[in-house]
Amino acid sequence: MRYPNGSKKRVSRANTAPASSADKYSNRGMTLEEDLNRANLYYLSRNIASIHKKPTPVQIVNVDYPKRSAAVIKEAYFKQASTTDYNGVYKGYHVDFEAKETRNKTSFPLSNIHAHQIAHMEQVIHQRGLSFIIIRFAPLEETYLMESEYIIEYWNNQERGGRKSIPYQTVKEKAYVIPFHFQARLDYLKAVDMVLEKLEEN
Repeated sequence: MRYPNGSKKRVSRANTAPASSADKYSNRGMTLEEDLNRANLYYLSRNIASIHKKPTPVQIVNVDYPKRSAAVIKEAYFKQASTTDYNGVYKGYHVDFEAKETRNKTSFPLSNIHAHQIAHMEQVIHQRGLSFIIIRFAPLEETYLMESEYIIEYWNNQERGGRKSIPYQTVKEKAYVIPFHFQARLDYLKAVDMVLEKLEEN
């Protein structure tokens, strides 16, 4: 599928990020999106938070009918550029975030992010919402929550000729690791709580 400007949407491919041998087996084959969706269902069912994946409006322009009982979409376009993957409410805060995965072991490529998403993150921050990216380093089986301020800083430096990725070591130092848990799987709100604690201290 394509955005209105003709560029293709990058599809995140996922792996697992288990914390133990038992978790490693149970989480095998789960995508980052599936982990987040399951966590959100867990939060919602227990009135912890109301966070959902945003639907993306699509315009279908070409459909093939190989047989009467089936239809195959051959061509479709995004009606508008998407903002971020998820949003909702947690502890009275607007929560807005993107989920990205990389096969890179040493850095997070900024090519995974679009300019309109950076603009959206800036708007959320301006309105005092919680904006962040959940990054999974698939080969390392590690998942992190990184506040958008750091992403925006690296993006702006890239625009001025700086590096086009965020080093893995910087992610480890600046972001919050998200471990797997039995119930919520990817219990990312624990990391959000740490962000809130930092905000309260300031």
